Amino acid sequence: MKNGKKLLKNLGAIIIIAMLVGIVTGAIMGESASMFRPIGDLFVQLIRMVVIPLVAVSIIGGAASIGNGKSAGKIGASAFAYYLGTTVIAVVLGLVAGEIFKPGSGISLESVNSMFSNEYIDKGSLPGFWETLIGIVPANPIKALVEGNILQILFFSLFLGFGISSLKEDKKAYLIKFLDGLNDALVFIILKIMYIAPIGVFALMADATGTFGYKILLLVLKLFVVYVIVLVIHTFGVYTLALKLFSKISPLHFFKKIYKVQAVALSTSSSMATLAVNMETCEDELGVSKETTSFVLPLGATINMDGNAVYYALAACFFAQLFGIQLGMPEYIAIIITATIGSIGQAGVPGPSLLVVAVLLAANIPVIGLPLLFGVDRLFDMLRTAVNVTGDATCAVIVDKYRDEK
Repeated sequence: MKNGKKLLKNLGAIIIIAMLVGIVTGAIMGESASMFRPIGDLFVQLIRMVVIPLVAVSIIGGAASIGNGKSAGKIGASAFAYYLGTTVIAVVLGLVAGEIFKPGSGISLESVNSMFSNEYIDKGSLPGFWETLIGIVPANPIKALVEGNILQILFFSLFLGFGISSLKEDKKAYLIKFLDGLNDALVFIILKIMYIAPIGVFALMADATGTFGYKILLLVLKLFVVYVIVLVIHTFGVYTLALKLFSKISPLHFFKKIYKVQAVALSTSSSMATLAVNMETCEDELGVSKETTSFVLPLGATINMDGNAVYYALAACFFAQLFGIQLGMPEYIAIIITATIGSIGQAGVPGPSLLVVAVLLAANIPVIGLPLLFGVDRLFDMLRTAVNVTGDATCAVIVDKYRDEK
């Protein structure tokens, strides 16, 4: 694994170079840069091949290693509370910025109504409480693994891990040793896949830059700039404050080490695809225990979506201003609740988020203008994923200190 660790140390710089070359290539080639897309898709598919078993094994092993069910429950509750709290803060920051900078004002409806579509009107319903609860519990855990249902895998893995932690020491030690070995084997596969990461990143960036649509981006340029501002405030403001108050690691040291994880997240637009690199970085360079990373990071890759939460809030403000709708306190509360629940319930995979439909409907905002954003969603997705994985790592560092104190 020594060569793999060495690669990981240099990975961030190599990937950033590959990203820049990909951006330049895409800008020069335009839409013809889509010829590189299959290479990028192959890279992401190789990572996805390992992600589901890695999530299951990591969470089972992490829950089993942390200690008895009571101890694991406390740490899990702390991680969940942190993820929930930062998500709410992200939504509020998005709403405040949306009202201050008004990204949707100044755009003529006549100039964009040709892009409007009714396609998404019936796709924004959120399941009720009991539907959500029943949907999380797998009737068949094997089927959940096969279908890649992340929330069901998470639920079953946590309970299985708690069950293992309650066994007698000899049985428990044997199973934990087996899970650790299996986890190391899966990480080994990921590290080998990362040898081709610069090629995959180049292909993904060339395709995204060449095809995301500059004309559409110009229409939503103000929204994009405001979005970047809020993400910077959340990343270097909220997370920095959390690290200062609740961890034993300096924010400067944290951000020096986490940049390679952010680079992988930017290129793949997937928290799940970045999971293995995040785990390695937290363990080897931030000093987080393997038990904590195995438990907290897969949980975060599933439910922690601060970048998405900012996106939902700003999108709501953008379309409300575009259509001349005045938002009041009931609408703000609806947006906060829907965006928070939607962010937590979304799996960490790339692609246009239809949960923004639910947020708009909750605040009685028309959804016909969504193609305006979906046309450049990949660009937004890259940025929000980088924020999401940073939040995951921040939580792991904080929870690990809490675990040590316990």
